[in-house]
Amino acid sequence: MGLRTPLYDMHLALGAKMVDFNGWDMPLHYGSQVEEHHHVRKECGVFDISHMSIFDIQGAHVKEFLQLVLSNDVALLDAVGHAQHSLLLNEQGGIIDDVMVFRTETGYRIVSNAVTRERVQGWLEQHAPVFDSVITWRHDLCLFSIQGPLARERLASIVSSTRAKLIEQLQHHEAAVDRDWLISCSGYTGEDGIEIMLPAAQAIDFLNELVGAGISPIGIGARDTLRLEAGFNLYGLDTNEAVSPLAANMDGLICWQPETRNFIGRSAVQTQSTQGVTEKLVGLVLEERGVLRAGQPVRIDNQTNGVITSGSFSPTLGKAIALARVPVNTAERAEVEIRRKWFPVRVVKPRFVSRGKILI
Repeated sequence: MGLRTPLYDMHLALGAKMVDFNGWDMPLHYGSQVEEHHHVRKECGVFDISHMSIFDIQGAHVKEFLQLVLSNDVALLDAVGHAQHSLLLNEQGGIIDDVMVFRTETGYRIVSNAVTRERVQGWLEQHAPVFDSVITWRHDLCLFSIQGPLARERLASIVSSTRAKLIEQLQHHEAAVDRDWLISCSGYTGEDGIEIMLPAAQAIDFLNELVGAGISPIGIGARDTLRLEAGFNLYGLDTNEAVSPLAANMDGLICWQPETRNFIGRSAVQTQSTQGVTEKLVGLVLEERGVLRAGQPVRIDNQTNGVITSGSFSPTLGKAIALARVPVNTAERAEVEIRRKWFPVRVVKPRFVSRGKILI
């Protein structure tokens, strides 16, 4: 038996097929992964992502602490509710995890991946004492992601008027606090959407209300194909501690100013930039029948010098797509080895779908 969110029994009651996901018992789908994918693109659905790790960080010098351990600069979060996407880097510039950071009334809240929870918590606790900062793992909270073009409209029908107004006004990478709820807008699907962190004791009743409002439960299978179409990295496949943000299209999560802010990993990434990056992350589209999977070799100009980091069938495109790490001089065509045969693929920007619109 794996770890379980407080919604486990509810998932079973809703007909979920449960699978192991990095040590967690999670719903793969509730009948049809493809139908759930399309439902999020066309209407909206709710993901239980309570397996994600939530940390509250407080202390006398908490801002300075986070300016050391994060690639982005929390000084830019100049008001409660402001949010940013950031990276935790090791000294070699590798990615420990990518995180969402929220400014709260008492400090900051960080949301990281489930698979990195012990690593992230240990890393933060290692550096916190110098800054009189305290790390609190909020395992008493649940986290829902309601995604799709109708998400805000349907949420508004079941929450209070105050929360409905907050949801209506939230912009991308913003958050708002209403009593014991933190409501944010970041997303992992390429669609509009809202995330809600709330006490675990309220989670089952809230999920019942969501389903009653026509917001269908969606499993991790569709979550993966949706994020892949949106070109978002998945930790453990597309990124890890051996991968530089410069090779993962995540350099935009680094704030280089002021130059005096010497965050962990800065020197290593600057050296990598000066020496020149040799790899880049691209999108691949297989025009023929077949499946693209992580680990498949990529051949460019008759040389096998690339690899697929994550891939799947795209329900929106009706084709197999992938993210791949390839040499920086890779042009528009490549080949992928599938069952000992080489198939031509088209090389595209690593974002296939946004707000329901096909980009390639």
